[in-house]
Formats: sequence, C-alpha cells, structure tokens
Amino acid sequence: MKSKTGLQILTYLLLMPLIAASTVFFGCISLVCGLWDKSGRQQHAIARTWARSLLLISLSPVTVIGLERLRPDTPAVYASNHLSYFDTPVLFAKLPFQFRIVAKQALWKIPFIGWYLNRSGQVSVDSKDNRSAIASLGRGVATLKSGLPLVLFPEGGRAATGELQAFLSGCAFMAIKAGVPLVPVALIGTYELLPIHTYHLTPRPLLIVIGEPIPTTGLTTRDANTLTDQLRTAIAAMYHQHQTSS
Repeated sequence: MKSKTGLQILTYLLLMPLIAASTVFFGCISLVCGLWDKSGRQQHAIARTWARSLLLISLSPVTVIGLERLRPDTPAVYASNHLSYFDTPVLFAKLPFQFRIVAKQALWKIPFIGWYLNRSGQVSVDSKDNRSAIASLGRGVATLKSGLPLVLFPEGGRAATGELQAFLSGCAFMAIKAGVPLVPVALIGTYELLPIHTYHLTPRPLLIVIGEPIPTTGLTTRDANTLTDQLRTAIAAMYHQHQTSS
C-alpha cells in the first residue's frame, strides 16, 4: 500500500506535470513546423520525440518483438489493441516510419494534441455519424494509396478491463479497398501502466508484438468481417502469449 501511495504521489507531483510540459513544448514546436511542413515528415519526427520523452518520464522501457515483419517502404494498415492513453505514444516512439493515425474526432478538441492532429493530416472518425464515418474511411483509403501507412485501434476505445473488446471492421475495409496488408499489433503492459479512469502511473516494461501481415489480395469488401475476425484472433493470441511470459 505504501509503495502504491508513493507512486501516486510521484505521479501527481512530478510525472504528470512533466508529461503536460512535454506535450505543450513539443506541441508548440509542431505547430510552428506545420506552417511549412506540408509532407508532415518534420511534425512526425517531433511527435516521435515527444512520445519518447513520455516513455522516459513514465520510467517504462519498450521492447519490440517482430520488428523484421515491418515494411517501412510499403503502405499497410497496422491495427492494435487499445489499453491506455499511452498506446499512441508507444507506437509513435517505436514504429520506425512515418504514418498517419485514425482516431476519434473528440481528440481533435484537446489543446496541443488536437492541433497537432489537425495540422499533420491525421484521419478523424466520428462513429456517432454514419455519413462522417464513411467519409473518414474514404480519407483513410486515400492516405494508404498516397503511400502512407495507417495506425489505428479497431476496438474504437480503451479496454476497461485490459481484455480485447469487439473489433470494428473499418480497418479491414480500408485495407481491402486500398489493396494493402493488414498487420496485427499487440501492446502488452500499457493497461497496467495507466488503466482507463486512473491518473497515476505504475512504471513497468512494455512490449509491442508485431504479427505476420495478413494479405488482402483477391478480397472484396464483403470479406471485411471475416478479415476482422482473423485480425482479432491474431492479436488475442499474441497478447495472451506474451502477457503470460512477460
């Protein structure tokens, strides 16, 4: 109990203020770069540095398993389980290529974070509005066809218990329409680091597990649900295997 209380005090007095300061600092730099950085390359590099700073502040090192399965020069849809607010920084810090994220439109309303998302060409999704959701899928497909990978969380929100929720089929739809692979990604440890509805950190080692890319060649959008089930099965298997061994 004393140890847990000590971590809470450390988080509130030091770690969270440092995280906020880093977000504001790098957010301001990104906004300035956004004035001329039309490709988003510089803004992505800034976001990656911000993400690495958050991992340092959180005292949580990250190990990547399956790095050889990444295809930096080939667009793909990277779909990950969603456990914590730290999932996005972990992926920005460790995926070694420029990408765009697909995220809830509500994030665009958060100062600095939302400004970065807007200026750097990320893809927003409003799941409450069908027309907007369909339009966002179209923007995602266009991003993939332009040569940029997408990173997203098909559960649509953070898991309340750390276990996988139902997957939305949008990631499979975009992969099929763009004719690119769907890559399963499992995050392990971020739920324990910062669970939903908590505001103190519990530092720990984190894992990113990259699965075998799932090809979409020859598939149509009618296969989106089947492909989504295949994706969820792959992520669940990686998550439980490495959560047990970690």
